[in-house]
Amino acid sequence: MPRRRIGFWYRFAAVICKPPLVVLIKRDWRGMENIPAEGGFITAVNHNSHIDPFAYAHFQYNTGRVPRFLAKSGLFKKGFVGAAMRGTGQIPVYRESTDALSAFRAAIDAVERGECVAFYPEGTLTRDPDGWPMTGKTGAARVALQTRCPVIPVAQWGANEILPPYARKPRLLPRKTHRVLAGPPVDLDRFYDREMTPELLKEATEAIMAAITRQLEEIRGEKAPATPYDPRRERVEQRRKTRAQTRGADPRQNRVRGGRTAPDGRAAAREEGLGS
Repeated sequence: MPRRRIGFWYRFAAVICKPPLVVLIKRDWRGMENIPAEGGFITAVNHNSHIDPFAYAHFQYNTGRVPRFLAKSGLFKKGFVGAAMRGTGQIPVYRESTDALSAFRAAIDAVERGECVAFYPEGTLTRDPDGWPMTGKTGAARVALQTRCPVIPVAQWGANEILPPYARKPRLLPRKTHRVLAGPPVDLDRFYDREMTPELLKEATEAIMAAITRQLEEIRGEKAPATPYDPRRERVEQRRKTRAQTRGADPRQNRVRGGRTAPDGRAAAREEGLGS
């Protein structure tokens, strides 16, 4: 399987981005030998800062295998930024539209062309209060099982100390260290040649997230919580609390129009994609 050349736009972006990254951030990079030298593959990376895509791309650029990130489609329409996104081969994600599946197809095509596709399986910045990986979404597992490409779990820590999740201002001093640890491929053999059901994808995703978490435990020198933070369950619990508070304030809210009982927690869970 071929290996894609880095290309003009990626080299141009490196000329612009590498100098400030080198000046502002110390580096502790490990596991580069686990990045495949040839062929298509996926990297599955934890996400704890708005700037960690730049810091992580710096790491992987130095391996000679540049990543293709899945990014919001709006970024591709912003002048020079959009030109750079298109030129470097990033993959637009069209959320809430008829083109929503195009990113999935593009990711498969990129892997089959011998490229690296970088996934943030959490789908957004972690909301875990201690910065640990959350439960993951199934996109990376789906592409991996369909293409049978290697999935390299990558943990990173340090960009979040410069710009914490949802913070507005960076903390540049004292100079922080960006730590990256790329592990060996996740063993997904037990999921091959089976029907790609939601349950199978969930199990494969849990295996990928567990591998990322183990890498982060090694970086941080501490154990992660036994149960990953699940933002969907958090939303369900918040809805329950809100309804309970509303009912406590006004007993008439226990019933809705037509005399039917207000939906219970199981209905709310189904709305959030939990359970059956």
